[in-house]
Amino acid sequence: MAPLDTKPSGAPKGVWKSGKGKGRHTPKGRQFTDEAAAEIARLLGDRPRRRDFLIEFLHLIQDEHSHISADHIAALAVEMRIGQAEIYETATFYAHFDVVKEDETPPPALTIRVCDSLSCEMAGAQQLQKALEDGLDPSNVRVLRAPCMGRCDTAPVLEIGHNHIDHATPEKVQAAIAADDTHAHLPAYETFAAYEANGGYAKLKELRESGDWEKVQEDILSSGLRGLGGAGFPSGKKWGFVRMNEGTRYLAVNGDEGEPGTFKDRYYLERTPHVFLEGMLIAAWAVEAETCFIYMRDEYPAVLEILRREIAELEQAGLIEKGYIDLRRGAGAYICGEESAMIESIEGKKGLPRHRPPFVAQVGVFNRPTLVHNVETLYWVSKICREGPECLNSTEKNGRTGLRSYSVSGRVAQPGVYLLPAGSTIVDVIEAAGGMAEGQTFKAYQPGGPSSGLLPASMYDIPLDFDTLQPHGTFIGSAAVVVLSDQDTARDAALNMLRFFEDESCGQCTPCRAGCEKAVKLMQADKWDQDLLEDLCQVMGDASICGLGQAAPNPIRLVMKHFADEI
Repeated sequence: MAPLDTKPSGAPKGVWKSGKGKGRHTPKGRQFTDEAAAEIARLLGDRPRRRDFLIEFLHLIQDEHSHISADHIAALAVEMRIGQAEIYETATFYAHFDVVKEDETPPPALTIRVCDSLSCEMAGAQQLQKALEDGLDPSNVRVLRAPCMGRCDTAPVLEIGHNHIDHATPEKVQAAIAADDTHAHLPAYETFAAYEANGGYAKLKELRESGDWEKVQEDILSSGLRGLGGAGFPSGKKWGFVRMNEGTRYLAVNGDEGEPGTFKDRYYLERTPHVFLEGMLIAAWAVEAETCFIYMRDEYPAVLEILRREIAELEQAGLIEKGYIDLRRGAGAYICGEESAMIESIEGKKGLPRHRPPFVAQVGVFNRPTLVHNVETLYWVSKICREGPECLNSTEKNGRTGLRSYSVSGRVAQPGVYLLPAGSTIVDVIEAAGGMAEGQTFKAYQPGGPSSGLLPASMYDIPLDFDTLQPHGTFIGSAAVVVLSDQDTARDAALNMLRFFEDESCGQCTPCRAGCEKAVKLMQADKWDQDLLEDLCQVMGDASICGLGQAAPNPIRLVMKHFADEI
């Protein structure tokens, strides 16, 4: 017997049912407009839609629109085939991305960021910010406080768009707005042609042809070069650690010079970028790196443009393959100066420090062995290879060997970067900077950024070098020296430092996240609860994941020890 056919006459063949279809015509969740999809496709162009390029793509949107809308995020998520929540979490982690929700008003097209770190605060940054807020139309210009911009020698400093204004005043800002002067200004620097004409890259070519990486490593070790980003690990030893791992290897340059008071890397990059670049390529040759990643902070727009131009020159000259140097742009997160957080950011993620072990020499970028060096470290690698280890180890002072680039700011006559013997004391540093500013009496100093805290003027005879400051509860770090005078108070300076750490804590671990917040509240009291603060310092130092939380207590402890009369 044939099956009963209940299909209406004339109905099409195949599966059918009565009633209207109720299937979805769009995916669940937030939708995006055709305009946003077209805009994202235009901005990304023919770039590969790789996950590690997420931060670069967010910069493209932010630069074009001065904000990142929910529509942009939804369209970008489809374009990259990742979740909207993942993009939102990454974008909101970084200070330089303005994420705007559906019901929010976008910020004005023009943003002014006023640096409020220690040197700028001493130079009147708070008064400058208030004058700008009172004198500018908030519907046209947004005024924000911002952490150190690496221009402490010209405090107070602000950034209008991407144009830095040194020794800033409201009048200078008004003039810049009137002239639409909101783009970075490139300083005069040594170009590829000039550097090559003076023998540049000859050493790199020689090593690539017939060099022995172990001999170069030995020269680096005998020079005494140590990591100049702050950790001070013997530089040459890293090369062997990375090379002992098989397979693809990478090199990552830490150019996220965010420690308040530090500007030495910017100083060298804005003058002689190829000394650094040759050193980087020599180190990459030594470990057989497949790619060099340069992670440069977004607060250095002029440096970023210089590097873009000069990397293109290296490619044009055939010294490197196109894409061998991958320049990545930070987005306003001090924590990315920590090497594993920097690697997370290079991979297009939130800059959260990793738990260790494993160390980045074994598991770094894309989980491959990675050699990480600071900008100035590679600057010296180049000089050592060209001039020999003697360019560093032939200088001795106060029992110390080598040279240090001191970033000097605060109450001195001539703030700037000074290359001095590594055994120099604060007296030598102040003398190099032209002495104290007129009318100022030396009171205290920060030897190596806020992480190092404050020392009193009575401790003037300590060599400012690796290992010499640890017995006194501090360290040299990145040699960011800020000089205070009798017009400043140590408690206010320490509060400035802890506010910075509170803002810049990544929030991953409770001791640092909650500890910095609690410390700031306790430090605002007329009289400090020293026992409670010490308990807090102990927990932060013992239990924080990375150096930010571990070192944040230093300003508190050193003020309690040396400036007890102020608290």
